Amino acid sequence: MKKELTTNLNKYLANLGVLYIKLHNLHWNIVGINFKAIHEYYETLYDGISASLDSVAEIIKMHEQAPLATLKSYLEASDIKELESSEIDNKKSLKIVLEDFIKMKSLVEQIRKDANQEDLYDIVTLMENHLEQYTKSIWFIRAMLK
Repeated sequence: MKKELTTNLNKYLANLGVLYIKLHNLHWNIVGINFKAIHEYYETLYDGISASLDSVAEIIKMHEQAPLATLKSYLEASDIKELESSEIDNKKSLKIVLEDFIKMKSLVEQIRKDANQEDLYDIVTLMENHLEQYTKSIWFIRAMLK
């Protein structure tokens, strides 16, 4: 596997790790009229991120590379930004998650493209599954913001 693909997979892994914590933060701190529905929705999102985190780390290992595995390394490699822990309006929180998911989808598309060029079809398949989830989540969030 080329170095750029390994770097992007580790960046994606780091993004997943930071996003997992960020979604918990939002889950705990959102307020507003649709609190219960969004609170529960965020739980489904971070549960999905947890499964993705594991599958990405494992595919990196399957290709005999080293996955990032510390919070420090995640924060250094990630382009998903942490949030301070404070109350946040549910509409604002949805916009933050939407922005992050669009960013994640773009990175996954790049990883899929690079893996396809290297004939790494196990990575292509994994990324296609992740793309499907981001596409659906982006649609859901946009609908909630209308």
